[in-house]
Amino acid sequence: MSSIRVLLADDQTLVRAAFAMLVESAGDMDVVGQAGTGREAVASAREARADVVVMDIRMPDLDGIEATRLLAADEDLAGVKVLVLTTYDTDEHVVEALRAGASGFLVKDTRPAELLDAIRIVAAGDSLLSPGPTARLIARVLRAPEVPAPSTAGALGQLSERERQVLALVARGLNNSEIAETLGLSPLTAKTHVSRIMGKLAARDRAQLVIAAYESGLVAPSG
Repeated sequence: MSSIRVLLADDQTLVRAAFAMLVESAGDMDVVGQAGTGREAVASAREARADVVVMDIRMPDLDGIEATRLLAADEDLAGVKVLVLTTYDTDEHVVEALRAGASGFLVKDTRPAELLDAIRIVAAGDSLLSPGPTARLIARVLRAPEVPAPSTAGALGQLSERERQVLALVARGLNNSEIAETLGLSPLTAKTHVSRIMGKLAARDRAQLVIAAYESGLVAPSG
């Protein structure tokens, strides 16, 4: 298997250097570029053809959210995944990054092994969403509107009742195996449902499914 190509975007040189040493120590990934601003990150991702961009939210010139949005909008970079870094798991900008197309987020004080695992997860096309801090964060920021957003509410009408049930469980942070057990399905059937929902809602990954579930009012914040 080819190595995962990783681009590191952070305005702190020492932080980038530490992350670079960590990534290079893994046998299945390589650092293909570094960037100190969001604009540099976008340019470097195009040039280096990175698989995963580890993106700090707070950067000069162009912040990580806007950089993520530009990457997600570029059809030539459709395979590039963004893993957002934040100082605190209560940072409300994380939700905007997920809306913009990030595949998940990680706090900067995470353990080294967890960062490497996170890179592998998003490189494989999955999302780094846990039932704990991510779900609580989204629930707090995406307060269910009185009238669901037209775009997400309309798209929700394309889903079958079973698909709506699956989407609600995705939004609660359940993985495919847990969804299968909850609904009495096989893991393969649960995975198929998730894939079909992503296609119908034009979602890049599970992170955007969570956003769509809350914005549409399908799932309401639980306090």
